[in-house]
Amino acid sequence: MQYDLNEDEAELIEIIRNLRRAFPNGYKEQLWLAQEMFDKLVDLP
Repeated sequence: MQYDLNEDEAELIEIIRNLRRAFPNGYKEQLWLAQEMFDKLVDLP
């Protein structure tokens, strides 16, 4: 199955993929960034 992703969705996937590589240095920042991007994409109040 293949999906058409917009730029933000593709960026979120890359951030998630980089979480493991960022551990332990930079992991918290990458996790924060992933959470912020997810919230932006789902547009929660």
